[in-house]
Amino acid sequence: MVFPKAILILFAVALVCCSFGFKELVWFMSVGYGFAVMGIGLAQLIMFFNTSSLAVKLFDVLLVVYGFRLGYFLLMRELKNANYKKILDSTGSTKKVPIFVSLFMWLYCAAMYDAQTAALTYRVVNAAADNAALWIGLVITALGVVGEALSDKQKSDAKKVNPKRFCDTGLYKFVRCPNYFSEILVWTGVFVSGFGALQGGQWAVTILGYLLILVVMINGAQRLEKRHEKNYGSDPEYVKYADSTPILFPFIPLYHLNKVERKK
Repeated sequence: MVFPKAILILFAVALVCCSFGFKELVWFMSVGYGFAVMGIGLAQLIMFFNTSSLAVKLFDVLLVVYGFRLGYFLLMRELKNANYKKILDSTGSTKKVPIFVSLFMWLYCAAMYDAQTAALTYRVVNAAADNAALWIGLVITALGVVGEALSDKQKSDAKKVNPKRFCDTGLYKFVRCPNYFSEILVWTGVFVSGFGALQGGQWAVTILGYLLILVVMINGAQRLEKRHEKNYGSDPEYVKYADSTPILFPFIPLYHLNKVERKK
């Protein structure tokens, strides 16, 4: 498969923006993730300013806003939240790894972020006309951007009131991982935007990027559930909340992604 020049340029942008991971391996998938998305959105705005439509420009602005807010939020959490640092230390996420592991993760993550945004890139490269899928995707992504920012704020506010209690307010009343669900919405919107614009092997790149981020979000929800079971599993309020509130998708009765064994 021959990749358009724009895809290769955006891959290079993602490499630069997610290089935070050379400080801490997990940063390739956290801080670097946010700033890579921001960088790709900004680069697309600049490269395609004269050839992209208003809808595509709005999409790129959403990616910039989403990426910057997420990257900054995660960076501040890493630098200032001592409790979160302890959690990472306890899971082994901050251990030093061989340089070849870091290099692999750097290349892999940059390629994944490039693939996640490829639907918009291909749309402009193919000079595809705006259609309903583009505008529907834009709305879905906007909902995801707002949902993630709101859920992060609601959790932060709840932890300020009671740092030792799980969060079950706001969006958390409807789903236990609204931030991960909102991220899925962001990338579902981007994926939908490619309908009617993608050609041949471009679908393979776009579908792969979408599936990879779905796996990341599901895995993140699994790991979070394990931490919550460890921290709150003996709390009857949490047990009731966890067994009655969907873990990842609102209104879909999927309550656990792990096998839960509680002492009676």
